[in-house]
Amino acid sequence: MAYNVTDLEKTRVFYRDVLGCIEGRSTDTWVDFNFFGHQISMHLGEPFKVEHTGEVGEHIVAMPHLGVALQLDDWETVAKRLEAVNTEFIIAPVGRFIGKAGEQYTMFFTDPSGNPIEIKGFKSLDTIFDH
Repeated sequence: MAYNVTDLEKTRVFYRDVLGCIEGRSTDTWVDFNFFGHQISMHLGEPFKVEHTGEVGEHIVAMPHLGVALQLDDWETVAKRLEAVNTEFIIAPVGRFIGKAGEQYTMFFTDPSGNPIEIKGFKSLDTIFDH
C-alpha cells in the first residue's frame, strides 16, 4: 500500500510509537513501515478522497479505507495502545457476531492525516471468511 500523508513526523509518531509498526527506509518525502506484516509507504501529498458510504453495523464509515486482520491478542494490544493516547475512534473497539460464525472484533479510526483505518481481530485467522 502506498498513500499520501500531510506530515511525516506526525506519521512516524503515530505508526511507529502508537501502532507499534517498525519503520523502514525513508527520504525527506516518504517513509516505509512494516504494517503488521505488510509494507506501507507514506508520501507527502494530499490524502486520498473518501466518502462516508460504508455500512458497518449501525455505523457509516469512510470508503475507501485501509485495513488489516490480526490475531485477537495482537488486536487487543493495538486497541490498548490507541486508547492510551486517547484516540478519537469512529468505531471504538468492539466485538461483533459474538458466539456466531464470523465472530470478530473491530475498531475504526484515522491517522493524523485523516486516512481511515479499520483493524479487525479474530480468535483464529482461519475464520475470517466464515459466515
